[in-house]
Amino acid sequence: MMIRMARGIVAALALLFAALAGAADGGVRAWLDRDTMQLGESVTLNVESQGGGGQPDFSALDRDFRQLGTQSSRQVNIVNGATAVKTLWAVALEPKQEGVLTVPAITVGGAQTEPLTLTVLPQPSGAQGKPGDDIFVEVTADPLAPYVQQQIRYAVKLYFAFDLTDGNLGEPKADGLVVQRLGQDRRYVANIGERRYHVVERHYALIPEASGTLRIPALVFRGSALDPRDPTGFFNRGRAVSASSDAVDLHVRPRPAAWGAGAWLPAVELTLSDESDLPAEVRVGDPVTRTVRLRAQGLGYEQLPELEFPVLDGAEIYPDKSQVTTRDDGTWLFGERVRKFAVVPTRPGKLELPALAIRWWNTTTGSEATAVLPARTVDVLPAAAGAAPPPVASPAVPAATADPAPPPASGEAPAVVASTRTWQWVAIAGFGLWLATLVLWWRRSQRRAPVAAPATSPVADAGTARTLFLRAAALGELAGAERSLIAWARVERPQLRNVGEVIAELADDEQREALLALQRVRYADAPADGLGARLERSFRGGLRWRDRPRSREAASVLPALYPDR
Repeated sequence: MMIRMARGIVAALALLFAALAGAADGGVRAWLDRDTMQLGESVTLNVESQGGGGQPDFSALDRDFRQLGTQSSRQVNIVNGATAVKTLWAVALEPKQEGVLTVPAITVGGAQTEPLTLTVLPQPSGAQGKPGDDIFVEVTADPLAPYVQQQIRYAVKLYFAFDLTDGNLGEPKADGLVVQRLGQDRRYVANIGERRYHVVERHYALIPEASGTLRIPALVFRGSALDPRDPTGFFNRGRAVSASSDAVDLHVRPRPAAWGAGAWLPAVELTLSDESDLPAEVRVGDPVTRTVRLRAQGLGYEQLPELEFPVLDGAEIYPDKSQVTTRDDGTWLFGERVRKFAVVPTRPGKLELPALAIRWWNTTTGSEATAVLPARTVDVLPAAAGAAPPPVASPAVPAATADPAPPPASGEAPAVVASTRTWQWVAIAGFGLWLATLVLWWRRSQRRAPVAAPATSPVADAGTARTLFLRAAALGELAGAERSLIAWARVERPQLRNVGEVIAELADDEQREALLALQRVRYADAPADGLGARLERSFRGGLRWRDRPRSREAASVLPALYPDR
């Protein structure tokens, strides 16, 4: 009797444990949102687990599919004290090939799903989707027969008649094609036929690098949309949608055979402009700044040649580093190169800044064109007296030419005699210098007044510092201009140490304001637009100082014993 009861208890416990295990892992199942699709589209695999379970292992899918993303959700229900847990995973898959594919069993905890079958049809040659459908993609390319390195305007429009929860639109790409996205996406609403669409418009600049036939593959959009017939969907994730455009074939033409080896510049427009405010006349040593801008529509700055000045007779050229940029207006590329040239005349007369010419290809007319920057002429006057060019070094004068040593007398030891006479002259000269020093010290102590020191400001140093300052200002090198200005000012007033002290000593308001602006740019991050030209213009005529009155106290060598009296 007891044995039968024990067997019954064991059987009941076994049934209880089985029921609990079933509640904890009530099984898993899997399904696809569709069982037939076309290559290039995506499909969603849903895996549902009842009970606890664990994380599913999706690695078996990598053989035939690309995993585009996974989402999961957990739902807990409590009914009459009983707890039911349901977990759902959704995996977006893209088949790697066409045909009948098997979605393998997925393991979740200790359970497995049943394998599934998916039929993948070949990808259509034309666009997938057309006006009137829920979603479609249109692309346009202009021109279809461009020249090599010419910009192609490529526009993409995505039309959709429902709400998208997410999506990804592919980018144009092909071998030998440079792709640059232009501007921001444009969003608007359009009515086509009897349907109202939301539109996303995107623009690209395509530049072919070689001639020949070039195919741009179709662009594919993949996303998720809310289904109005099933507002809950998969936890509001929506259904998978996709569309693709037509492929585009380009016939790229080479550069004309007669063009030669020069830079190939196919553009809608190309201009050369002179942004210089040239003076009518300058002096020798004063820099003349010429600012040249090269601008092209349909080319990036990388495609534009470097701006160069030919060697000039009677002048030195100091080119600045080019400033380059590429911008766009949402449709076209605009490349620019801007370069400054400081031309320093070395002799008076007529200084001719030569014309510049750049040959380019007009893609609108299909013909060769030339952009020309006209020549300019400036009168060069002789150097000012205070800004003379550096002096030419004079030949060294041999020492002791006034009193040549007498020839050695005949007799014994001529070398000893010559040496003795030399030391006698040295001794006499030393005594004379000591005596002169003693006399000067006595006179100075009697007068107690300073002896006016001779001017020590070398004109050559002042002229060199001035030229360096004007050249740096002309090229916009503000740090170098500041250093050269201080050096220039110290030649004329050695006690000055910085720009602030120079400003305090200047009498000209224009020069003071220019230096204040220089300080704001250098130390307060103020904009520097046009400051170099302003400095050059303000100081071209020299430093204009305040007159400093000589007071009785200032003339004394020693400071006053009682300065307040």
